Amino acid sequence: MAEGGSSYLFDMRARGDWVRLRTLLLLRWIAVIGQSGAVLTAVLAMGYQLPLPLCAGLISAAVLANLLAGAVFPPEARLSENATLASLMFDLVQIVALLMATGGLNNPFALLVIAPVTISASALRLQPTLWLGIAAIVLISLMSSLHLPLIGPDGEATVLPLQYRGGVAVALAIAVGFLSLYARRVSVEGYAMSQALSATQVALGREQRLAAIGGIAAAAAHELGTPLATIKLVAKELVRDLEDRPELAEDARLIHQEAERCGRIMADLARTGREDTHLRTAPVIAVVEEAAAPHAGRGKDIQIRLDGRPVGGDGAGAEGEDVPIVQRRPELIHGLRNLIQNAVDFAESTVWVDIESEEDALVLRVIDDGPGFGADVLPRLGEPYVSSRQRGSRRESVVPDDAYEGMGLGVFIARMLLERTGARIRFANVPSAAVARGTAPAPSGALVELRWPTGTIERSKRESRQPEQMRANA
Repeated sequence: MAEGGSSYLFDMRARGDWVRLRTLLLLRWIAVIGQSGAVLTAVLAMGYQLPLPLCAGLISAAVLANLLAGAVFPPEARLSENATLASLMFDLVQIVALLMATGGLNNPFALLVIAPVTISASALRLQPTLWLGIAAIVLISLMSSLHLPLIGPDGEATVLPLQYRGGVAVALAIAVGFLSLYARRVSVEGYAMSQALSATQVALGREQRLAAIGGIAAAAAHELGTPLATIKLVAKELVRDLEDRPELAEDARLIHQEAERCGRIMADLARTGREDTHLRTAPVIAVVEEAAAPHAGRGKDIQIRLDGRPVGGDGAGAEGEDVPIVQRRPELIHGLRNLIQNAVDFAESTVWVDIESEEDALVLRVIDDGPGFGADVLPRLGEPYVSSRQRGSRRESVVPDDAYEGMGLGVFIARMLLERTGARIRFANVPSAAVARGTAPAPSGALVELRWPTGTIERSKRESRQPEQMRANA
C-alpha cells in the first residue's frame, strides 16, 4: 500500500461499501425541495415561461424514486457500491433532464451537474467515480446543443452567446474533474488516517497486554501457591508412609520433586511479575536496551551512547553518571522499537542511539549509517502510508509481529505513540561527522531526533527508588 510515498488518490481499494441509504434519500429530498422552489420562483415571482408539466414530471420522478427506495430497503441499510452508483447516476440524469427542459446551459443552475460526481468521489472507489464523471461530461456536451428554450417574462428566449455557452460547458467539465479529485483526495486521506490510527491503537494495545503479563503471572503464582504447598506436604507424607513399598515410594518422591520444581518456577514468575508491576520507572538506558533487544540479532551493531560515551548492557560504562530516569511506558518502548527497526533495516553496519540530558530537555537520537531519507519522502515522514523503502532493498529480516510492516505505517505509529509521551520529533539527514561525532566512517546517515522537555517523562532518582524500597520492605 502506497509504497514509496505514493498517494492513495488512485488506489482502487481505498473505499468500500459503506454508504447509508438514509444519506442518499436525505440528499435527494433536499434536491427535490430546491428544484421545486427554483421552478416555482422562476414562474411565479420572475415570470419565466417554463414547461411546468414536464418539470413537475421530472421532479416527481425523484420523489417516486425516494419513496420506492424507502419502501423496499430499510433506511439504515448499507448500499453496495453498484447500488450507490446507480442512485447517483439517476440523480445526474434527472438533474440534466430538468436543465434541458429549462434552457440547458443558459440556466444558471447548470453548475448542479457536478454534485452527484462530487458525492461519488467522496464515497466510492475510483472506477465508479470515473464512470460517473465521464457520463457527466457527455451529458454536459449533449445539454449544450439539446435543450428547450428558456422563455423570459417578455416572451423571448434567453439565449447566451455561443462562445459563452461553450465556455460554460468547458468550465463545468473542468469543475467535474477538479472538484471530484479534490473531494476524493480529502476523503481518502481521512480514510487512510482512520485506518492508520486503528493500527496505532492495535500496536499500543498489544504493548500494553505484554506489559500486563507480568502482573497476571504474579497473581497466578500467588493463587497457586497454597494448593501446591498442600501437594508437596501430602507427597512428603506419602514418601514416609510408603517406605515398605519402594515402587510406590519412588512415585511419591517424584511427585514431591516435581512439586518443588513448580514452586521454584512460580517463585520466579511472582518475582518477575512484581518487578513489572512496580517498575513504573527505569533508567533511560535500560528502556532503550529493551526497545532495541528484538533487533540485536539482525547483523547490525546497535551502539547506545550516553552524552557521547558508549554504554554496555544494563548501563555498563555509565557508573557514577547521572543517568536520567524515565517513565517505562508501553508507548515509549513500542515507538522507540519501531524507530530502531527502521534504522536497522537501512543501516550498512551500525545504528547509534545517542542519549543526551540537556538543561531543559532529554534528547534521544536514532541514527543509521545508511543512505539517509529520500528527498521526496523526508518532508512527509511521520504521515500514514508514507514509506521510504526506496532507500534500499536491505531487508534481511522482518519482524513477524508487525502486521503493518511494508505499509508505511511503522514511522507513523512511532510518531503517534511518542508524541503521546510528550516528545517532539524531527527527521533529517546528517553527514558522518555529525552521525558519530567524528568516529563513524559512513558517508551519510538518517537521523530521528526525539526531544522531551524537562519533566515530561523524566522522574527523580528518589521517586524511582520507591518501588525498590517497597520490595525491600516486603
